[in-house]
Amino acid sequence: MTELTEGDKAPAFSLPISEEETFTLSDAKGKNLVLYFYPKDDTKGCTVEAIAFTALAESFEKANTIVLGVSPDGLKSHAKFAKKHDLSVLLGADEDHAVAEAYGVWKEKSMYGKTYMGTERSTFLIAPDGTLKRIWRKVKADGHAEAVLEAVNGG
Repeated sequence: MTELTEGDKAPAFSLPISEEETFTLSDAKGKNLVLYFYPKDDTKGCTVEAIAFTALAESFEKANTIVLGVSPDGLKSHAKFAKKHDLSVLLGADEDHAVAEAYGVWKEKSMYGKTYMGTERSTFLIAPDGTLKRIWRKVKADGHAEAVLEAVNGG
């Protein structure tokens, strides 16, 4: 699969965000969508990132932008994570990592000499017309939400 680049059409997706609801790319039609992929609920970097996006939720909303975090964790894990840290961002359960694969962020990783497949922390800013406006790969959580908001606001 060729790597997505800015200007490409965003791959369509559908993800459960609660027991009753799914979120699809078309749900963001006419709005910006910040689609941020993170490895695992309630780990240090992922928590820092989710709390930062939540802290800026009102600013993203004013900028006509939806924020959706995506990880391979299930809905129960997401619900516990959101409750524990009082998160307001949407969290999508990509348990089969199909969306991560479509966006090219399901990668081979290594830790302590072991290799495994996992999510590479990455963010995609999708414009209201469904094109990829900005892409951040191998994201560092600290300061990232602020940088994304700046990009949303034309910075």
